[in-house]
Amino acid sequence: MRVLVSSEHRFQRTPDGAVWTQPAYRYEFWRRYLEVFDHVQVLARVLHVPSVGHDWHRADGPGVDFAGIPHYIGPLQYLARYRRIHTAATNALAPDAAVIMRVPSFLSSHLTPRLYATGQPFGVEVVGDPLDTFGPGSVDHPLRPFLRWWLPRQLREQCVRASAVAYVTKFALQARYPCRAFGVGVSDVQLPSEAIRVEDNVLATHYSSVELSIGDCFSRRLSDAARNRELRLVTVASLEQRYKGVDLLISAIATCVRAGLDASLTVIGDGKYRGDLQRLAEGLGVRQRVTFLGQLPAGAAVRRELDRSDIFVLASLTEGLPRAMVEAMARALPCIGTAVGGIPELLPPEDLAPPGDAAALAARILEVARDPDRRIGMSSRNRVRARDYSDPVLREHRLAFYRHLRQVMSGWTPGRAPGGRPQVAGTVAPCGSSTS
Repeated sequence: MRVLVSSEHRFQRTPDGAVWTQPAYRYEFWRRYLEVFDHVQVLARVLHVPSVGHDWHRADGPGVDFAGIPHYIGPLQYLARYRRIHTAATNALAPDAAVIMRVPSFLSSHLTPRLYATGQPFGVEVVGDPLDTFGPGSVDHPLRPFLRWWLPRQLREQCVRASAVAYVTKFALQARYPCRAFGVGVSDVQLPSEAIRVEDNVLATHYSSVELSIGDCFSRRLSDAARNRELRLVTVASLEQRYKGVDLLISAIATCVRAGLDASLTVIGDGKYRGDLQRLAEGLGVRQRVTFLGQLPAGAAVRRELDRSDIFVLASLTEGLPRAMVEAMARALPCIGTAVGGIPELLPPEDLAPPGDAAALAARILEVARDPDRRIGMSSRNRVRARDYSDPVLREHRLAFYRHLRQVMSGWTPGRAPGGRPQVAGTVAPCGSSTS
């Protein structure tokens, strides 16, 4: 059985037909689906280019190809090319293929009307929260309020109607976007503790996109080399939008330096706001203490920077489950984060700061920086916690999700809802929300 997987990630195609990515969503990522399905077709934006740089990776390969849709960046280009996008997306649907949508997603809105109308089973992998992504201060766009209203409503309905739902968090996203595998109480969602749950022929589970091999990621030895030198902080974040909070982190570092802390910050990642952030560091008097490395190849290059550092900090305004933080934890780094999305599932309250509060973040950094014994305790705890996200653990959850969807799809015939139930016309009210 084939599977169609939709993704909001952007790819590039060279004249030889090869599809390339930088650096996430390489062929190895899509090959995971081949453990259960016979062929994978990825539905995503693909830009035709004459060539790619040396740091790009192949995304297609044996058993994996791409159904490209017209390339766009941002809501305005999306609206301008809406008809072409819609045609390409709907043409990719087939009644004999399973469908998995990585959501939240603009692209998924082109698939769901036909899926809802025919009752064709589909799965969703919930990788983020649009309620936070489009919150105040996260994105600079005039359509932000509308998108913050529309995308969460769309995501709730997709989760309610799906035959299989996988979340990157254990509880956070489930609470806001429940599926039929969870019971709904009078006031909130009753979230079970099981990692894999099947109810009403709907499977719910959780796994992330983190790739942690035991040999590569858990080999660092616990230490605290920063007792007698400058404290090295590091963050890994896209600078394409503001919701990673790097501006808040730079402000927090400036506050710490003024308080007498000898510290520096390394920023791994790139994007259109890099220049603004460099000017912010200059204006705050910490330009010499903030190093922008740009985008590094995933794997060894990032691990080397993590191992040179003393504390990992993530100041996000929105998150699903931050892959970068899990990788830092696996390298036995003390971590400080904001209390958003799945971060509280990774770190205890004493290692968290409120999102959007640079002063509180600075206070938390100062607490950790001035307590070497606490840092060693954080290192030990984080490395143990990260093992829950190692490949052998998450693989079992992924396989259960894929197998359930394949089984449900195998028993489906057009005109019947998953599990043999007649398809119900009209709009399903999302669990935990009203229809108004």
